[in-house]
Amino acid sequence: MKKTHNKYDRFEAATIKRSAIPASLLQIEGLARFDSADAASIWFARELDYVKSEAYEAEYPELMAYQLFPIDTEADAGAETITYYVYDKEGTAKVIDNYSTDLPRADAFGKPSTAYVKSIGVSYGYSAQEMRASRMADKHLDARKADSAHYQIDAEINRIAWAGDPDHNLLGILSAGQNVPTYTITAGATTGQTSWLKKDADEILQDLMNMYSQVSKTTKNIERPDTLVLPTNIHTALSMKRVGDTADTVLTFIQRNAPWLKKIEMAAELNDDETSTNPYAAASNGSGVALLYTNDKKKLAIHNPMAFLQYPVQVRNLETIVPCEARTAGLIIPYPMSALIAIGV
Repeated sequence: MKKTHNKYDRFEAATIKRSAIPASLLQIEGLARFDSADAASIWFARELDYVKSEAYEAEYPELMAYQLFPIDTEADAGAETITYYVYDKEGTAKVIDNYSTDLPRADAFGKPSTAYVKSIGVSYGYSAQEMRASRMADKHLDARKADSAHYQIDAEINRIAWAGDPDHNLLGILSAGQNVPTYTITAGATTGQTSWLKKDADEILQDLMNMYSQVSKTTKNIERPDTLVLPTNIHTALSMKRVGDTADTVLTFIQRNAPWLKKIEMAAELNDDETSTNPYAAASNGSGVALLYTNDKKKLAIHNPMAFLQYPVQVRNLETIVPCEARTAGLIIPYPMSALIAIGV
């Protein structure tokens, strides 16, 4: 259902009025004319108001970083960096006598880390002819251009959240600079295969147990990952591969017998051919990866100091351009030991 907008940006209307666009609109033949150039500019400003409102409502669930990782918008849009501290405890207590004066000291110290904030930009626009056609058909300007701009910015942030952007000092969950531990899938004792597509159910379950045990052992049971994300083809295979002669699939068996695991999701970004989001897919063997992590904002989050923003129009000859921007620091993970990347699933 279309919305009715009763307000518009007066600044944009004034900008359009000073351009050649209203005069162009006034040249429409066979139509009820605008009363003036002012009326033409107000009409177009209202159309843009409609388009912008529609774009803000767009949602794109196929970009899985937005669905899987917490989003943090706490930092100010003007920030160039985000500095965060990971605190640790030190000191040892001891048994003392009644008159002890040499009590041991306990202390806490923080190690700072810095993430860089960068702008992501794109634009869309309309020609004078597109405005004339919209007016002639008595339809709104096509909001799909704004939707496309919104999507392209979200898609770039999604890519960065997974693989980072080394050229601009932005890190993703799979970036080497995050220091997230890795687990290399080894050949199964029975099948001799490494891929979960070819391993039997017992070998896959053994890999999952080893992955969780590695996190637990390394962190002395402090970290307890609760989310497992798989490549799409692996998730499909596990939802169909049966455990022995039972009616259970590997996926249902895991969900029922691993109470620590709250969610099992799939993401195409982890596939062995998704080189833009999976750095391990670009390697010679083209490995798909599984991601085991704690879904907690304190452990990791995508930091977006500024959400999708559309600026006032810029008029260039007989075209109007709408610049769009967002700001991101990529994915920050203060506790890299709370996650594990399994290579070669």
